[in-house]
Amino acid sequence: MSAVVAVVGEGVLAELVCAELISECRIVRLTDIREGVPEDVEFALVLCDAWHPAVHREAEAELQAAGIPWLRGFVAFGEGVVGPLVRPGQPGCSRCADTRQLIAGRDRREMWGLQQRLTETGGILSDTWASRTGLLQMAHLLTAESRNVLRSIRPRTEERMVLVNLKTLNCSSHFFLPDPLCPICGRLPEDSRDAARISLKPSPKVGENIYRSRSLQELKAFLARDYLDYKIGFLNGKMLDLVSPLADATVNLPMLEQDEVTAGRTNCYADSELSAILEGLERYCGTAPRGKRPVVRGSYRQLAAEALDPVTVGLYAKEQYELPGFPFRPFDPDAETDWVWGYSFAQGLPILVPQWLAYYSSPCRQGFVYETSNGCALGGSLEEAIMYGMLEVVERDSFLLTWYAQLPLPRVDPQSAGDRDLKLMVDRLRAVAGFDVLLFNATMENGIPSIWAVAKNRKPHGVNLICAAGAHPDPVRAAKGAVHELSGMMLTLDHKLEANREEYVRMLHDPSLVRGMEDHSMLYSLPEAEPRLRFLLEENRPMRTFAQEFGPTPKHLDLTEDLKAMIGKFLRLQLDVIVVDQSTPELRRNGLHCVKVLIPGMLPMTFGYHFTRLAGLERALQVPTKLGYTERPLRLEELNAHPHPFP
Repeated sequence: MSAVVAVVGEGVLAELVCAELISECRIVRLTDIREGVPEDVEFALVLCDAWHPAVHREAEAELQAAGIPWLRGFVAFGEGVVGPLVRPGQPGCSRCADTRQLIAGRDRREMWGLQQRLTETGGILSDTWASRTGLLQMAHLLTAESRNVLRSIRPRTEERMVLVNLKTLNCSSHFFLPDPLCPICGRLPEDSRDAARISLKPSPKVGENIYRSRSLQELKAFLARDYLDYKIGFLNGKMLDLVSPLADATVNLPMLEQDEVTAGRTNCYADSELSAILEGLERYCGTAPRGKRPVVRGSYRQLAAEALDPVTVGLYAKEQYELPGFPFRPFDPDAETDWVWGYSFAQGLPILVPQWLAYYSSPCRQGFVYETSNGCALGGSLEEAIMYGMLEVVERDSFLLTWYAQLPLPRVDPQSAGDRDLKLMVDRLRAVAGFDVLLFNATMENGIPSIWAVAKNRKPHGVNLICAAGAHPDPVRAAKGAVHELSGMMLTLDHKLEANREEYVRMLHDPSLVRGMEDHSMLYSLPEAEPRLRFLLEENRPMRTFAQEFGPTPKHLDLTEDLKAMIGKFLRLQLDVIVVDQSTPELRRNGLHCVKVLIPGMLPMTFGYHFTRLAGLERALQVPTKLGYTERPLRLEELNAHPHPFP
């Protein structure tokens, strides 16, 4: 080879690499990247015997501008780091890799502070663990990678970092995803009206009775490979739940401020792990706009001609806004806020949606309400994601409407479904966990099958009641979803109940103490709270069968046909379906999609008693009459005033 290679840096590692490459290419030695890289350099190596973040940032700036691919090697905390290979103009630079590794680390706050100090001071010349043997191992890796790059052979460090344990010399390769918000290589497009348009396309089901466009077997090929890595991964940990009676699994989504644990619940641990990964991806997409750059800012009054009226999604009552320390302000049509583009199926046009409604971790100082992940869903196609986002809105609306109006729902016999899996699930929860499972038909006027499920403890100790919900075009699948949710809370909360019983008793008498998500379910783990569910648990109503309560399940072969039917139901009820595409580059690389679905007028799920949102939502008063539960519309003061039991 006659290539020209720049080696930037001083120290043992640089000397060793130069010694190996000198006979194969012309080497240009630079002590500092700021000395300037000659125009004929084809490839660069930036090598340090310690960790110098400022050196890597300077290299990114200089080499990106010069269009020169480069590779780094350095030592930090007993590990040799080789990579990633950076190709100017392509996503995935050293800054991305450092960001992923920083966030995946359990000591991310301390490491971020250290990184800032080292950037300012430069740090030590050589790491304590930088032995000649370890550096020689790194030099061999760097030389081999350099040869591959110069010979146009795909190197091992493409989108990867190789870590060398300098105590054992063991090497491990770790894939990382480019950071779409990276200030160096991020290329997010501006959010736009045209990009928000949605034209539903065919999305064939993977099976006649499987409401998915891609099978878990297909997703298995890349989910763990691309998203799960304990060192530098998008998700950095997994755990099987061996306490829950069904096969639950969790994965850890590391965020800069805190970790978030996401769960997968199926009848198979392998599938539950994949489901948990998908849940983690959905959570990441829903928190902040990482797939597009919001560019619209203004007040509702300025943008009203093409914007969603925030009043239609439900606000707080005047008395709530006036509570001491309440973090939100009343709706002001003249207050400026950030907006993102969504798509209105009722109008058939793009529509502006407040960012704090579309992404639920947006700063509360911009919003008028506390929004949750309600309506966020991920799918193997855009159509699949929209359908499951709608189903989540339906599920929570049905649950809350039942609670607020205290609807005496028909109880449904799970054995009558004729589904072997559902029967075994219910039987296992009774035999292993000691809970009876009660199912109720919570389908509202939209006709989409919804289930309210209650698990009642048969034992004299432990959590007394657990509530959950499910919604699906197939009522049996709705029931299974609800039972899986019940299972995830069985046997795992008993210790928490006993350790904090006095606190939950105080919540029973003072609902203002119910502040967080878990408080809602733990309150109803008390036997003393059971009378509040008497409207549902009355035993004098006859048990109904699935056939009596639900019509035939649609038999479409294309998921889009099911979706169009669902959207049509809401449009006929004068309810809009608004979709914000939350998909990020990390998902798009594998053909995955994430959305936020808003159906203004439906009851939004809220957590924290002080965040109950009912102002302006007339369906809580009107729908019970439409369904025949009440003879007249309810009044606001007649609604259930207790905190809801949704987990």
